Amino acid sequence: MNKQSNTYIIVYSIVLVVVVAVALAFTAMKLQSIQQRNIEIEKKTDILNSAGLFKEEPGMDKNKAVESQYNTYIKQSFLVDAQGNEVQSANPSADALKVLNNMKAALAVPEAERELPVFISEKDGKKNYIFPVYGTGLWGPIWGYIAMNSDLTTISGAVFAHKSETPGLGAEIATPAFEHQFIGKSIFKNGEYVGISVLKGVGASQGNDNAVDAISGGTITSRAVQAMIIDNLKFYLPYISKQQADVQ
Repeated sequence: MNKQSNTYIIVYSIVLVVVVAVALAFTAMKLQSIQQRNIEIEKKTDILNSAGLFKEEPGMDKNKAVESQYNTYIKQSFLVDAQGNEVQSANPSADALKVLNNMKAALAVPEAERELPVFISEKDGKKNYIFPVYGTGLWGPIWGYIAMNSDLTTISGAVFAHKSETPGLGAEIATPAFEHQFIGKSIFKNGEYVGISVLKGVGASQGNDNAVDAISGGTITSRAVQAMIIDNLKFYLPYISKQQADVQ
C-alpha cells in the first residue's frame, strides 16, 4: 500500500468519525428536546388534574389536548417572592414552568431570594390557585400540586407523584384513592395555618377537616407527604394572606 493510499484511508476515517459524531450529537439533541417536551406535558397534565380540569378528548392526540386545555383554563402563572408579591418578568408563564424543573433548588435558596411558582385556573367562573410542592419520600423525591378554592382555605384537588416509592405501598400516594381524600379539606384551623396531617389507620381522619388517612403499609411515605405539604405551603402564606385580604 503506497503513501497516497494511506493518506486517503486516514482522511476517510477522520471524515467518517466526524460524520458519526455529528449524527450522534444531533440525535442526542433531538431526543433531549423530545424528553423535555414530554416532561413539560406531564407537568401541565398534573397541574390541570389537580384542579380536576383535564379531560381526554376522543380522537385528539393527548399532547395537543393537554396544550389546548392548559391554554384555555390556566389563566395566569407567575412567580411569587417571600413577601407574597408577584415577581415581574418578561415571560412569567415560562418562568413559572421553568422553576418546576428544579423545585428542590428553588426551595433551598435563602428566603430573601426565594421565588416560587403559582398557577391560577378558571372554568365556568370557578377559580383555583394551584401550588406546586416538593419533598423526599422513602426512596427518593416526591412532588405534587395542591389546588385551592378561591377562598384559599379549602383544597379543591391534589395530585402527587414519585420517583421510586415502593409499588403497592408508598407508590399509592399517586392514586385517586389517596389524592381524592384531600378535596374539601382545609389548611387552616381556627384561622391558624396547620397544613394537612396524614394519619395512620383506616378512618383515622374521619371528621377531621385538616387530615387524611395514610397509605396502608406506606407510613414513611405518608409522613413525607404530610411534611411536604406543611413545609411547602408555608412558603406561600404571605401570598395567600394578600389574596384573602383583597377578597375581604
